[in-house]
Amino acid sequence: MTSAPISDSPRKSRIATAVFFFVSGFGFSSWASRIPTIQQNLHLSEGQLGAVLFALPAGLMCTLPVTGYLLRRFSSRYIMFAGAVLFNIMLCLVGFTQQTWQLVVVLFFFGSSRNLFNISANAQSIGVQKLYDRSIIATFHAIWSVAGFIAAALGSLLVSFSVPPSWHFLSVCILLTTTCIIFFKDSVHQQPQPHERLQKTKFRMPDKALLKLGFMCFAAMACEGTMYDWSAIYLKKAVHASKEIATAGYAFYMVAVTLGRFLGDKLANSFGVKAVLKYSGLFILTGLLLAAIFPYIVTTGLGFMMAGFGLSCVVPMVFSMAGKVKHMSGGPAIAGVSTIGYFGFLIVPPMVGFIAEAFNLRWSIAIIALLGILITWLVSQMKEE
Repeated sequence: MTSAPISDSPRKSRIATAVFFFVSGFGFSSWASRIPTIQQNLHLSEGQLGAVLFALPAGLMCTLPVTGYLLRRFSSRYIMFAGAVLFNIMLCLVGFTQQTWQLVVVLFFFGSSRNLFNISANAQSIGVQKLYDRSIIATFHAIWSVAGFIAAALGSLLVSFSVPPSWHFLSVCILLTTTCIIFFKDSVHQQPQPHERLQKTKFRMPDKALLKLGFMCFAAMACEGTMYDWSAIYLKKAVHASKEIATAGYAFYMVAVTLGRFLGDKLANSFGVKAVLKYSGLFILTGLLLAAIFPYIVTTGLGFMMAGFGLSCVVPMVFSMAGKVKHMSGGPAIAGVSTIGYFGFLIVPPMVGFIAEAFNLRWSIAIIALLGILITWLVSQMKEE
C-alpha cells in the first residue's frame, strides 16, 4: 500500500491521526459514562441491560467483512472520516432513544460505525508509522486512553449536574465531528495494492502468518475484556475489598495501561517490537497469577497493574506488525487480525463467569493468566519465519 501524507509534513499527519484516536476514545467513553443513566431512564434490569448491550458488539462483528472489503478498494482516510462521522451521529442518537428497541437498533449501528472507524484509524496509524524510522504507534493508543479518562470525568460531572444524555451526546457529536473535519486534510493517503482491488468481494480469513498475529490479538483482547468486566467484581468478591477500593483497582489498571502505551514506543525502539511483545506476555502471566494466588488488596492491585502494563502495547504492536506484511495492505491485514481478536473480547469474558460458577473467581483469573504464555509462545514462533 502506498502511504503518502496529504499535508506537507509527516508531523501534521501524525497529529491528525492522533486527533482521530482521541475522537474515538472520547466518544466511546462518553457513551460508557452514561450507561447507568440510560438504564435508569429506560427502566432496564441488569439482565435486560446486558442483553441490550450485546447489540453493540453484534454490530461490530457484522461489519468486519464490510470494513475489510472497503479497505481493499479505497484509501483508509476516507473510510476513517466516514466512520468517524457515523460514529458521532450514532452516539448522538443514543441519547435520544425513548424505547428499548430503539436503543438496540442504534447500538447495533453504533458498534458498526465504531468498527469502521477504529480499523481504518489503525490503518492510518500504520501509514503514519511508515513515514518514521522509529516506533510511534503505541502513542496513538495512549492518546485513546487519555481521551477516555477525560470523557469519563466530564460524564461524571454532567451526571452530577443532571444534564440529560441527549444534550451531552449532541454537544459531543458536534464538537468531535467539527474536529474531524478540521484535521481530515492532514491524514495519510493509503492506496490499496492493485491486486487487492481485483480480489473477489468475499471476505477471507488471514493466512498462516497473520493467524499468529490474530491469536496474539485474541489473547490480549480476551484479557482486556476480562479486566474490564471482572476486575472490580474480583476485588469485591474474592478479595473482599470495599466498593471504593474495587473501583480504584480498575483505575490503577487503566493508569498502567496508559503509562505502558506512552512508554511502549521508546521500549520498542530500544529493544525491538518482538522483545516488547515477549515480555508483555510474561507481565500478563505474572500479574494475573499474583492476583489469583494472593487475593489481598495490595497484591491484587499490583498484579492488575502489571497485567495492565503488559496488555498496554500488545494490540498496537500486533497491528504494527500486521501492517508490514508484504502480500497485503495494512487495512485489510488489520481487519483480518481484528476478526480473530474481537472474538476473544466477546467470548472469553462470559466464560470467566462460567468457570467462576464451577470453581471460583480465583481459578478464572488464573486460567486467563495463561493467555500471557500464549502471547510469548506465538512471538517465539514468529522468530522462526
